[in-house]
This record gives sequence, C-alpha cells and structure tokens, in this order.
Amino acid sequence: MINVSMFRSQGSITGFEISGHAESGPYGHDLVCAAVSAVSFGTVNAIMSLCEFEPHVEQGGESGYIKITLPDDLKIPDHSKAQTLLEGMQVSLETIEHDYDQYIKISHR
Repeated sequence: MINVSMFRSQGSITGFEISGHAESGPYGHDLVCAAVSAVSFGTVNAIMSLCEFEPHVEQGGESGYIKITLPDDLKIPDHSKAQTLLEGMQVSLETIEHDYDQYIKISHR
C-alpha cells in the first residue's frame, strides 16, 4: 500500500510524504507505483525548475520513501507557483486513488 500524507498549514500545502509500495503488479510492471512516482517526482522537478528554489527533500530506503517540505520564507510569487503545482499533484494522486484505492491512500495533516 502506498501512503500519501499531504501537509497543510493555514490552507496552504507545506509538503508531502509518500511511503510504501502498491504491489499492484510484478516488480518493474507496477503501474500504480510508476504513476505515483511520475506525478510526485515530476512535481518536485517542476517546483525546482519553475519556482527557482529547492524544497527540503528526504528520500531513500526500500519502502519507496520521499518527504518534501517547502521553506518557510518563500516569496509570494514562488509560494503561489509552488501551491499551484502541489495542488495539481494532489488532484493527480486523488485520481489514482479513486481508480486504485486498494493500492493507495491519501491523508491530510
């Protein structure tokens, strides 16, 4: 099971944490894991490229772990762009969850 936690403060997404494996198919052919990885890593790459800052990233281990947190001191334009990208990521992950809820769960903290 993939567990996604979206971090929010005062209505804004401040980061997210993803861990686990979907195990919806054989290793290397797990479409749910591939989709979640593509959406989450694509979002992080877009934030770094389009917002011109690097979020704090923790990743590794065999549990498919990644945790991203935004800096507290973002300028308003960068914060706004990052929010749009993160909200888009959340919508994409919710779409995956809707179709594959036995493999992915999203929570909010």
